[in-house]
Amino acid sequence: MSRTCELTGKAVMTGNNVSHANNKTKRRFLPNLVSVTLISEALNQNVRLRISANALRSVEHRGGLDAFLAKADAAELSQRARLLKKQIAKKTVEQAA
Repeated sequence: MSRTCELTGKAVMTGNNVSHANNKTKRRFLPNLVSVTLISEALNQNVRLRISANALRSVEHRGGLDAFLAKADAAELSQRARLLKKQIAKKTVEQAA
């Protein structure tokens, strides 16, 4: 399982530990990933995703998973999230008609 957020694409970054003596050693900055169950109102089902804590805040701010995926760029999303986005869009079009 890769250390990548399924919704925002946030992944591992690299950098340096810098000591007081200015010695530099390589280090990794890991994203704060959390396994959560989000509810899709359009699909009436629970969805388990591994997302960053920052993405979870964004989902709540935008008003839920459906609203977040509607605005999200498909290039950043994981394969599962892209499939969810298509299913939700299809369901909302059906409900509007």
